[in-house]
Amino acid sequence: MTFLNGMTLLLIYQLVGEIGVHMLQWPVPGPVLGMVLLFLTLLLRKGIPASIDSSSHVLLNHLSLLFVPAGVGMMVYLERLKQEWLPIVAALFLGTLITLSVSALVMQATTRLFSSRVPEDG
Repeated sequence: MTFLNGMTLLLIYQLVGEIGVHMLQWPVPGPVLGMVLLFLTLLLRKGIPASIDSSSHVLLNHLSLLFVPAGVGMMVYLERLKQEWLPIVAALFLGTLITLSVSALVMQATTRLFSSRVPEDG
Protein backbone atom coordinates (compact mmCIF):
# COMPACT_ATOMS: atom_id res chain seq x y z
CA MET A 1 0.00 0.00 0.00
CA THR A 2 2.94 2.31 0.67
CA PHE A 3 4.08 2.00 -2.95
CA LEU A 4 0.62 2.84 -4.25
CA ASN A 5 0.38 5.91 -2.00
CA GLY A 6 3.80 7.11 -3.15
CA MET A 7 2.98 6.62 -6.83
CA THR A 8 -0.29 8.47 -6.33
CA LEU A 9 1.56 11.40 -4.76
CA LEU A 10 4.13 11.48 -7.55
CA LEU A 11 1.39 11.43 -10.20
CA ILE A 12 -0.52 14.17 -8.37
CA TYR A 13 2.56 16.39 -8.44
CA GLN A 14 2.96 15.65 -12.15
CA LEU A 15 -0.69 16.53 -12.74
CA VAL A 16 -0.38 19.76 -10.76
CA GLY A 17 2.69 20.62 -12.85
CA GLU A 18 0.83 19.92 -16.09
CA ILE A 19 -2.14 22.02 -15.02
CA GLY A 20 0.11 24.84 -13.78
CA VAL A 21 2.07 24.98 -17.02
CA HIS A 22 -1.12 24.90 -19.05
CA MET A 23 -2.79 27.66 -17.01
CA LEU A 24 0.28 29.90 -16.83
CA GLN A 25 1.34 29.06 -20.41
CA TRP A 26 4.94 28.57 -19.36
CA PRO A 27 7.36 27.06 -21.91
CA VAL A 28 8.46 24.20 -19.63
CA PRO A 29 7.22 20.61 -19.46
CA GLY A 30 4.58 19.98 -16.80
CA PRO A 31 6.51 17.16 -15.12
CA VAL A 32 9.45 19.53 -14.59
CA LEU A 33 7.25 22.00 -12.73
CA GLY A 34 5.75 19.12 -10.77
CA MET A 35 9.22 17.93 -9.84
CA VAL A 36 10.20 21.41 -8.66
CA LEU A 37 7.03 21.59 -6.55
CA LEU A 38 7.78 18.15 -5.09
CA PHE A 39 11.34 19.25 -4.29
CA LEU A 40 10.09 22.39 -2.53
CA THR A 41 7.57 20.34 -0.56
CA LEU A 42 10.29 17.92 0.55
CA LEU A 43 12.50 20.84 1.59
CA LEU A 44 9.70 22.31 3.68
CA ARG A 45 8.96 18.93 5.27
CA LYS A 46 12.69 18.39 5.90
CA GLY A 47 12.39 14.75 4.98
CA ILE A 48 11.08 12.19 2.53
CA PRO A 49 7.90 10.31 3.40
CA ALA A 50 8.24 6.52 3.40
CA SER A 51 5.66 6.16 0.62
CA ILE A 52 7.58 8.40 -1.78
CA ASP A 53 10.87 6.80 -0.75
CA SER A 54 9.67 3.28 -1.55
CA SER A 55 7.98 4.17 -4.82
CA SER A 56 10.95 6.22 -6.03
CA HIS A 57 13.31 3.30 -5.31
CA VAL A 58 11.10 0.98 -7.37
CA LEU A 59 11.05 3.50 -10.24
CA LEU A 60 14.82 3.92 -10.12
CA ASN A 61 15.34 0.14 -10.08
CA HIS A 62 13.35 -0.10 -13.31
CA LEU A 63 14.69 3.08 -14.91
CA SER A 64 16.15 1.19 -17.86
CA LEU A 65 12.64 0.26 -18.99
CA LEU A 66 11.89 3.93 -19.55
CA PHE A 67 14.52 4.00 -22.31
CA VAL A 68 12.73 1.33 -24.36
CA PRO A 69 10.45 3.83 -26.17
CA ALA A 70 13.48 5.89 -27.18
CA GLY A 71 15.17 2.77 -28.55
CA VAL A 72 12.05 1.85 -30.51
CA GLY A 73 11.94 5.40 -31.89
CA MET A 74 15.53 5.04 -33.04
CA MET A 75 14.65 1.87 -34.92
CA VAL A 76 11.53 3.39 -36.49
CA TYR A 77 13.43 6.42 -37.78
CA LEU A 78 16.69 4.62 -38.60
CA GLU A 79 16.58 5.57 -42.28
CA ARG A 80 16.12 9.24 -41.47
CA LEU A 81 18.94 9.07 -38.94
CA LYS A 82 21.18 7.56 -41.60
CA GLN A 83 20.33 10.42 -43.97
CA GLU A 84 20.88 13.19 -41.44
CA TRP A 85 23.66 11.79 -39.28
CA LEU A 86 26.04 14.73 -39.80
CA PRO A 87 23.75 17.47 -38.41
CA ILE A 88 22.78 15.18 -35.51
CA VAL A 89 26.40 14.46 -34.61
CA ALA A 90 27.32 18.14 -35.00
CA ALA A 91 24.44 19.22 -32.75
CA LEU A 92 25.40 16.64 -30.11
CA PHE A 93 29.05 17.64 -30.23
CA LEU A 94 28.43 21.39 -30.14
CA GLY A 95 25.73 21.04 -27.49
CA THR A 96 28.08 19.06 -25.28
CA LEU A 97 30.91 21.53 -25.85
CA ILE A 98 28.70 24.52 -25.04
CA THR A 99 27.30 22.82 -21.93
CA LEU A 100 30.77 21.98 -20.64
CA SER A 101 32.00 25.52 -21.31
CA VAL A 102 29.07 27.20 -19.60
CA SER A 103 29.33 24.81 -16.65
CA ALA A 104 33.03 25.62 -16.27
CA LEU A 105 32.36 29.36 -16.41
CA VAL A 106 29.58 29.10 -13.83
CA MET A 107 31.83 27.02 -11.59
CA GLN A 108 34.61 29.60 -11.84
CA ALA A 109 32.22 32.45 -11.10
CA THR A 110 30.68 30.74 -8.08
CA THR A 111 34.12 29.75 -6.77
CA ARG A 112 35.28 33.37 -6.98
CA LEU A 113 32.06 34.60 -5.40
CA PHE A 114 32.21 32.23 -2.45
CA SER A 115 35.97 32.47 -1.94
CA SER A 116 35.70 36.25 -1.60
CA ARG A 117 33.07 35.85 1.15
CA VAL A 118 35.19 33.54 3.32
CA PRO A 119 36.91 35.52 6.08
CA GLU A 120 40.66 35.12 6.14
CA ASP A 121 42.40 33.87 9.25
CA GLY A 122 45.21 36.06 10.33
